[in-house]
Amino acid sequence: MVKRLIVKIDEEKCNGCGKCVSPCAEGAIQIINGKAKVVSEELCDGMGFCIGVCPQGAISIEERDTIDFNPDAVAMAKVNRGKAKETKTGHENTSIYCFQCGLSENERYLIPLRHGKESIWVCTRCLPSLIHG
Repeated sequence: MVKRLIVKIDEEKCNGCGKCVSPCAEGAIQIINGKAKVVSEELCDGMGFCIGVCPQGAISIEERDTIDFNPDAVAMAKVNRGKAKETKTGHENTSIYCFQCGLSENERYLIPLRHGKESIWVCTRCLPSLIHG
């Protein structure tokens, strides 16, 4: 066990909308029985990109004793997710939008970003104005 930052989800506040799933590049969060859950603590890097998209304020970062982050497990999870997506048909809906212009990842390239102690998504067109003011 190591002491490190990790995501904590308050199940009482969570409404199961799933907006936190996509920003988690490591695949640590899934919707199970209508609630967001950290499915494997070794997949959570503690960066918190999921926090900024939660409309209920159900996600926080806490420092606690847990298992170490495992990049190899993340790589394997990504391979498995890729295989699962290959079997799906149709267009996958997105819940990630640029914080400034509101366009989705289907309309623009989006980048996860920490700004002002907040995790946000910003598109490549809005990023320069965020940087330069």
